[in-house]
Formats: sequence, structure tokens, C-alpha cells
Amino acid sequence: MSDQWKEENSDNWKEQSSAQKQQAPQDSTDTKTWKLLEKAVLASVQEQKRSRRWGIFFKSLTFLYLFGAIFLFSPSLTMDKKSPGTSHTALIEVRGMIADGEEASADKIVSALRHAFQDSDTKGIILRINSPGGSPVQSGYIYDEIQRLRQLYPHIKVYAVISDLGASGAYYIASAADEIYADKASLVGSIGVTAASFGFVGTLEMLGIERRVYTSGEHKAFLDPFQPQKAEETEFWKTVLNTTHEQFINSVKQGRGERLKFDAHPELFSGLIWTGEQALKMGLVDALGNSSLVAREVIGVDNIQDFSIQDSPFDRFAKRFGASVAERLAIWLGLQQAPAIR
Repeated sequence: MSDQWKEENSDNWKEQSSAQKQQAPQDSTDTKTWKLLEKAVLASVQEQKRSRRWGIFFKSLTFLYLFGAIFLFSPSLTMDKKSPGTSHTALIEVRGMIADGEEASADKIVSALRHAFQDSDTKGIILRINSPGGSPVQSGYIYDEIQRLRQLYPHIKVYAVISDLGASGAYYIASAADEIYADKASLVGSIGVTAASFGFVGTLEMLGIERRVYTSGEHKAFLDPFQPQKAEETEFWKTVLNTTHEQFINSVKQGRGERLKFDAHPELFSGLIWTGEQALKMGLVDALGNSSLVAREVIGVDNIQDFSIQDSPFDRFAKRFGASVAERLAIWLGLQQAPAIR
């Protein structure tokens, strides 16, 4: 019996062993598949964690960079520091286009002038000019404020110093100063008024385009560059420019007085521009020199403190892509025609 039992059990064991051997490869394959899936899932999770960490890192870095830039370029940090009770020459920059919203706007220059005059340590003020001119309104605001402040603070003199360019509206401002200085090669003058645009009437006709303008006034669209000019409207526009030119001339005469050699040089108000050396002979400037010379030898205080009010770098960047770009483009295309002192 024992032999028979052994034979039966031996056969069963062989069958089970054979079945296990057949099942083992299948189980091994399933295990490998699960391990591969597990590795893939873990790798994906780790990659997401790494991406999240790098995202947080770069966002933090950007925030720190912007915060640092704001801190470094803060007006309170970029302004020159001075010790109380220290005499100084106040410097105000008139740089670039004189227009609302620009660096040389009336708001900024007038504010800087008031601060400089009101500072008890100010011994003299220098307007350092490098500008082609711009708005007659903005230039007139600055001119009038200089005249007013000079009367309120008669012991503080204002000196205009022209560097590369002091033309048109920039010279309008300079003429309000007590004295004007320039380099021998500076460009000075251009006392005139201009308003320019384009005319596209012939182009529209050639392209077969009809211009339609609806207005509630007979001359409301007289500056439209897509319509033919009318003689009476052209004459009217000239009277506007001539009136502005006369205002400019009267202000320059009032500011410069008898120093202008107009009788010997009737071309002074023709819109021409001269070098500093030529301008000196014509009475447009009083002497040749730069800001350092004026502070040191004329005012007598070579400690120069900058009172200019400037935009932050972020404001300047925003303006380049803001409304000012559209406005300049419109002027360039002739859609706006504001007169400019040039």
C-alpha cells in the first residue's frame, strides 16, 4: 500500500510541479509590468515636484529682481543727498521734447523750480538745456513760472546753460533766465512756429477711395490730410501760427531786452538756428561756458545738487508702449496737428 500511495503522490507532485512551472513565467511577467508602471508613475510624480520647485524658484527670483529694481531706482534713493545748511547750486535738467507727459513737461520742471527756489541753501539755479523745443503752451508755463519765482526770490539768480541744443521752445524757456550760457558749438535759436502734416488726396483718387467726413461745423475738418486744402482755411491757419510766433517773439524780447541785437540781425526771429559763438554776437546768449563754470565762477558755489524730477525706469518703459506711442504715431501720420515752437 505504501508503494502504491507513494506512486500516486509522486504523480500528483509531478503534476503540481509542472503546473507551477507553467504559471511561474506568467507571474514573473506581471510582476515586471507592475514594477515598470510603478517606476513610470514615481518618475512622473518626481518630475512634477521638480517642475513645481523650479517654478517657485523662478517666480521668487523674478519677484526679488523686481523688488530690488524698484528699491534701487526709487526717486528717494536716486536723489542727491545733501547735508542741512550746506550751500549749493541747484541744477534742473530740461532734456528732450517739451510736452505734457514727457521728461521736460511743465509740471516736472515747474515743480523742480519751486523746490529749488524754496530751499534756503540754494544760492543759484542752473537750467541745463538740451532740447529741440516742443509745445508752446508747456514752454509758456515754464517761462511764466520762472518770471514769477524770480520776483518772489530776487536774491536767487537763474542761469540757462545750453549744451548741445537749445532751440525753439527750449530757447523760449532760456530767455526767462537772468543770463544764458552756451558752448561755442551749441545750436541756439530757431525762434519760429511750425505745424506739419501730409496730404493724401491724390493717393486716394488714384486708388479709387472716397473720403467721407461728416461734421457739424463748416471748417471742423480743415486739418484733415485726406481732403483738398481750401485757400481761406490755409490763410486762417497761418494767422494762428503767426499769432503764436508773435507771442514767442514778445516773450524773448521781454526776457532778453536790449541784449538782443535785432536791428543788426533782423533774421533773429526767422526760425534760423546758430552756433553758440554766432549766438553770442547776436545777443541770444550772454557768454560761453558750461554748468560747472557757471556754478564755480558765476554763482560761486561748485556744490551742485540735482533738483530734476524724473520718471522711474518702469514709468519710462510703460510710456513707450502706452498712449504716448499712439499719440506720436497719430501726429506723424498727420491725424493731429498741434502747433509746435520750432
